[in-house]
Amino acid sequence: MRVISMLKQIALVALPLAAIAATAASALASARLQIPIAGVAFTKTDVSVTVGDTVEWVNNDIVDHTATDRKDGWNLSIAPGKTASVVMKTPGTFEYFCRYHPNMVGHIVVNAARKK
Repeated sequence: MRVISMLKQIALVALPLAAIAATAASALASARLQIPIAGVAFTKTDVSVTVGDTVEWVNNDIVDHTATDRKDGWNLSIAPGKTASVVMKTPGTFEYFCRYHPNMVGHIVVNAARKK
């Protein structure tokens, strides 16, 4: 009987702590930034994210595009009506372009990770 009483007390403390931890984890979760492509152009050309965030390109055009890092960090092929994404793992400034349409360019500033 005494063990059951102790388990109930532990549960009364543990459940609220678990809820607090889950809330804190979701607050620190990485974000997703979408960059639509339309009219043979990236519609957001200068963006900022944090290490761990995902950048997702959405191809709303009727032709293929790429999102290609100029320093060979990534090369994403994006078919019409499709998306492609990359998780930003390193702080810095990244210039990207479309290999098929070199006039399509953009910049991503990746800031250091948030403090936990």
